[in-house]
Amino acid sequence: MQSSEAVVVPRAVETTRWLAVGSLLGLIVLGLAWELWLAPLRPGGSLWAVKVLPLCLPLPGLLKRRMYTYRWTSLLVWFYFLEGAVRATSERGPAVPLAILEVLLSLVLFAACALHVRIRLRNAKP
Repeated sequence: MQSSEAVVVPRAVETTRWLAVGSLLGLIVLGLAWELWLAPLRPGGSLWAVKVLPLCLPLPGLLKRRMYTYRWTSLLVWFYFLEGAVRATSERGPAVPLAILEVLLSLVLFAACALHVRIRLRNAKP
């Protein structure tokens, strides 16, 4: 059965969706650039670039507004927050601003996922 009515998505849901997707993509690009070009542990790139692979998994679910994906992504992101916090306080040179950016992107991703879930649950029809 098809409905002739268009589904209206609240603006806040779309905003948090795009914040989540944008910060997730930012973390992926940052992780690759950091480990391969900007401040690799070894000249020519580092195998540590594979750390971004888990970040690729939630992208389809976030784009499709799957509530479960938003929930587990808000837990996954804490590993990247911790890595950024540790590297920001323990490393020197170009890695420090990259680590701070990783922390900020992680916080934005967490906040966007948490708000997305909260808004959708609040707007859900009983």
